[in-house]
Amino acid sequence: MTTITVDQLSERMNAGEQIHILDVREPHENIEFNIGGTLIPLGKIQTMQLDEIEDLKNEEVIVYCRSGNRSGQACLILEAAGFSNVKNLTGGMLLWRERFSL
Repeated sequence: MTTITVDQLSERMNAGEQIHILDVREPHENIEFNIGGTLIPLGKIQTMQLDEIEDLKNEEVIVYCRSGNRSGQACLILEAAGFSNVKNLTGGMLLWRERFSL
C-alpha cells in the first residue's frame, strides 16, 4: 500500500484532476464533513460489497477516513481483492480539516 498526503491530494484536486476518492467512514461522519469521495463504509469493504467500485480495479483509488487507520485497513482489503493502485490518505480528515479549514 502506498500513501498520499493531504497536501498532494489537495493540489491535485485544485488542479481539476479527475481522481477516484473513496470515503470509508460511517454515513454520519460523511454528512458532517467530506471532500467528495464515494461513501463505502469499511464494514461493506470488509464484507466485499464492492460492486459500486468494481470498475476501478485498474485505476488509482485514494482512500480516506477520519485519521488514516480505517482507510489503511480498506487499502489492504482492496489490494487483496485485486485493486492494483490504492493509496491511503495519511492523516485523514482530521489532518485535512486542520490544514485547510478556516
